[in-house]
Amino acid sequence: MRENGYVPNTANAIARYFNKANLPSQQETLGQIVVEILREGKILNKKAICTKLLCRIEQATDQEEENCYQTLISLLFNR
Repeated sequence: MRENGYVPNTANAIARYFNKANLPSQQETLGQIVVEILREGKILNKKAICTKLLCRIEQATDQEEENCYQTLISLLFNR
């Protein structure tokens, strides 16, 4: 619909929505990391999980993704 000369760009609006929703939940992320560690034949412990999270922080493509991994690291060491 056109009001006051403004034509919304539906394709861009939808793309922005999906870009915001591309990060998996914390549980899904931890599950992926656990599977990676076990498939590599390594022992599953805090050190292995932390190492994987640190590697993912280095490879993060945006600040939101990096913040997610930092949050998981902090949860790992909170008592």
